[in-house]
Amino acid sequence: MDGTTALSGTGVSPGIGYGPVHLLVAEVPEPPVGARHDGDAEAERARVHAALEQVAADLEARGEKAGGEAQAVLSAQAMMARDPALAESVNTAIGAGTAGARAVYDAFGGYRDALAAAGGYLAERAADLDDVRDRAVAVLTGQPMPGVPEGGGEPFVLVARDLAPADTALLSREVVAAFVTEEGGPTSHTAILARALGVPAVVACAGATGIKAGTPVLVDGATGIVRTDPPAGEVDGARKADEARQAVLAAATGPGMTADGRPVPLLANIGGPADLPAALAAGAEGVGLYRTEFLFLDRAQAPGEEEQYAAYREVLDAFPGGRVIVRTLDAGADKPLAFLPPPGEEPNPALGERGLRMFRAHPQVMETQLRALARAADGNTARLAVMAPMVATREEAEWFAQACRTAGLPEAGIMIEVPSAALRAADLAPAVDFFSIGTNDLAQYAFAADRQLGSLGALQDPWQPALLDLIHTAATAAVSAGKGCGVCGEAAADPLLACVLVGLGVTSLSMGAASLPAVRAALTRHTADQCGLAAQAAREAGSADEARAAARTQLPGLASLAM
Repeated sequence: MDGTTALSGTGVSPGIGYGPVHLLVAEVPEPPVGARHDGDAEAERARVHAALEQVAADLEARGEKAGGEAQAVLSAQAMMARDPALAESVNTAIGAGTAGARAVYDAFGGYRDALAAAGGYLAERAADLDDVRDRAVAVLTGQPMPGVPEGGGEPFVLVARDLAPADTALLSREVVAAFVTEEGGPTSHTAILARALGVPAVVACAGATGIKAGTPVLVDGATGIVRTDPPAGEVDGARKADEARQAVLAAATGPGMTADGRPVPLLANIGGPADLPAALAAGAEGVGLYRTEFLFLDRAQAPGEEEQYAAYREVLDAFPGGRVIVRTLDAGADKPLAFLPPPGEEPNPALGERGLRMFRAHPQVMETQLRALARAADGNTARLAVMAPMVATREEAEWFAQACRTAGLPEAGIMIEVPSAALRAADLAPAVDFFSIGTNDLAQYAFAADRQLGSLGALQDPWQPALLDLIHTAATAAVSAGKGCGVCGEAAADPLLACVLVGLGVTSLSMGAASLPAVRAALTRHTADQCGLAAQAAREAGSADEARAAARTQLPGLASLAM
């Protein structure tokens, strides 16, 4: 690819990045089929287990450095490297004479095929398993470790077919100016982590890996445009515009509200206490989504009441007088917990025993979590609210609200992420104290489109008018009942869409900390009436692209933010 060329993808993390392309080699070459070791099986086993432990320790170190959600993802990968079942499979193959690198490759391959076939969350973990496999094979064969090179010199633009969590977790502006991938979507883990880190990012950019290494490129993480060999004047202009935008964002401080003074609390999505510094620095008014599953996943035993209490209390202490919304354990068949018996064969885990359904099936887990939450709130000035995921009926909403009351938790809400809950929100609203809309799963179920399947990314676009209709139905029902209705899905992080959500009746917005300044600035430039007109225009559109364009015509203040 020579000369100035413009490629187009999906911008998932705003900002301008410029630098030479570094092409990431995503996979280590496959070890030869039939490769044999020298006959000393015990020595080969020891070599393999040392390599796997080295990989696990490296992943844990990366996680500790990154913190937050990245640490949870990388800790899960480290546990893959130490998985006893995988080790046994490797041992058996080595005992039969297979070379260590090939034994690792085959053992991991069998597991990854099973995960990929399961779909949903498990399919996403298949890519994580590939990364662990490649790292172990690299150690065993003396090849360079896959992933982002160490820093040094000018920041580069990282281009790849896709990125493993271990790569994305450590991206920073000091090392990487931006990243561009050919695959992925706006709700993938890498996109979410990039937004949290504030690194400009473009995904689903066809032809990106065809750019020659070392080619200077200009990446616009908002528009999704990637330009090769841009003129110096264009680079300077883009950088100045981005600096001006950053200055405008920095000037927008204080509580979230529209230009005419309608309050719209701006909250942070967090995975645990490690995410608090970024949330506080960005001016979060509280927490709109505390993903407690990170305390439970990839553990042989459930976290005890004391451990949970400490994690919850630390977050509540960080927001005196503020609101902290905790989502109860969102796990189940598609996010398996080693300490609970599997629910049995489920052809489609995304539609199986998960979320509230799993919670009800294991009352001891529920009681411990609710008890720890009630203790954490006792004597704390923060306002604790607890919500359940995957609620589909009024009976489920009433059951969860009563469980919270029994535990001494006065404020109970539900996630609206199942279409039945959105459509019958007027029936559910009297049973609970608030709604919180999870746009990612609501889109997945509304359009029968797996949120992890890149080929169906268009159906996951939160601008789909049908999805906006569901949000409007739920928000209207909540407001009519005198209840609040927030959005804690990734849709809230889009400044343009944030204004539309307010126009649809949403009363609070929660997102990754890095997105808070832009959303705050967008709201301060528009009145509640303008947001309402933008929402109406978007709902009347015939497609996601048309909805986005129609809303923009009603929100002129976005021009000064380069959005």
